[in-house]
Order: sequence, then structure tokens, then C-alpha cells
Amino acid sequence: MNTELHSGGRPGLRRGVYLLPNLFTTGGLFAGFYSIISTIHGNYDVAAWFILIATVFDGLDGRVARMTNTTSRFGVEYDSLADLVAFGVAPGVLMYMWALRPFGKLGWLAAFLYVVCGALRLARFNVQINTVESKRFLGLPIPAAAGMVASCVLLFYYLGGTGTIKKVSVLLLIYGLAFLMVSSIRYYSFKDPELVKRQPFGALVLVIFLVIVVIARPEVMLFSLGLVYVASGPLGLLFGAGKGEPKEESSDQVVAEVNEENGASYEDD
Repeated sequence: MNTELHSGGRPGLRRGVYLLPNLFTTGGLFAGFYSIISTIHGNYDVAAWFILIATVFDGLDGRVARMTNTTSRFGVEYDSLADLVAFGVAPGVLMYMWALRPFGKLGWLAAFLYVVCGALRLARFNVQINTVESKRFLGLPIPAAAGMVASCVLLFYYLGGTGTIKKVSVLLLIYGLAFLMVSSIRYYSFKDPELVKRQPFGALVLVIFLVIVVIARPEVMLFSLGLVYVASGPLGLLFGAGKGEPKEESSDQVVAEVNEENGASYEDD
């Protein structure tokens, strides 16, 4: 996959993009688009699963880019656009069709608010490149918000629900997720370098047990884990965790962190 990208001082220079990480980003974009198609056809559970599949691709593209040393500026821009579709538009459309349509104007405004707050969340992270804290995100990450939306739908069907639902709690959830994405509440980013170093044997046993439980009851466990993560930000703020000014970081370190959250694949200059 080649393209012509123009750089200041060298107009017309033929450049390229890295194939492998951008294919993973495209996979996430496809999953988000197919989720919208499934929603249109009334297959809300399928739409929810494809949103979760998009989160897997979102996590893989950045890691593949770093492992293969193919990070690029182009990748983060492409990844942000893909994220807006997969984790902004797709969940917004899903929640409107599944639960918010009976609320009329209040419903579609909630869906739109979710989408626009997701876009603002992505834009804010990209422009605050010099003030990013290494271990925490500022505001709820949009993939986590989308995962919460998808897990709600899956839990509904797991508990025997059919068709659509009309619950004020769902409406409040969408408004809450929108607010958390653009808030200044800090969320753990799972980017701690210590996580990839040697850990106690018990940590491995715990992770294996958690994976088994998730596989056994994915609908219940994904909803539970998503709810715990979404609530961790406000609870941390309430009990004093994550307070203080974000620390300054070098440009190279911050660029790596942008790549980590967005799962991006930058283009080398």
C-alpha cells in the first residue's frame, strides 16, 4: 500500500506507509463499519461483538508497529479516524437503534453527544502531546467507552432479552460515558513498563484464572470488567488517587505513549 505524502521543503517526494500495522488498523475500521451494518439490520448482538473485535485490532496495530519498528505519524492519524468510526459512530448508532429511539429527541441527542465527545476525546489526546502523564489517561478512553456500550447489549441478550429495550438507565449511561470521555478524570493506562517485566508466579496464575472466567462467561465478565474500569476513574478521584499535576515528558516518550493508546502506526520522517 503506497501513497504520495508531501513533506515541507521536499514537495512531491514519494513516500510510503507501513503495510502490516495499517492492515490491523483497517481491520478495526472494517469491524466498526460492519457493526453499523449489523445494527441497521437489527442484529444488535452481532454489532456489539464486532465493536469488541475492533478493540482487539486497536490493541494489536500499535504493538505490531513497535515490535517491527514501523511506527509512523501517518499511522496515528489513520488510527484516530478508524477509532472514531469503530468506537464513536458504531456504538452511537447501536445504542440509538437498540435503546434510545423510544426517547425521541432526547435519545438521538444522547447518541450524538456520545459521538462528539468521543471525537473530542481523540482530538484532545492528540494535541496534548506535551502534557501526557505516562501511566494515566486524561478522561475515559474511547475504546473503553465503546466496550462498555457493547457489553451492555451482550449482557441484555445473555439474560434472555430480545429485540430492543427502553430503559432510562441506558440513557443515563450514554450521557455518563460522554461526560467521562471529556472530563479531567484520570484512568489507569496499563502502560506501566513494570507490567512486562518479571512478575511473581501468583500473578501468572491470577491472569490465567481471569482468562478462563472470561471465556466461560464472556458476556457477564466483559460487562463486569468494563464497569469496574469505568467506575475506577470517579472512585479514584473521590478517594484521592491520581491527583496532582501531570509530569512533563520528552517528545520521544510522549510520541510512544500516543502510539500506545491509539494503537497507532506512525510514519518515520
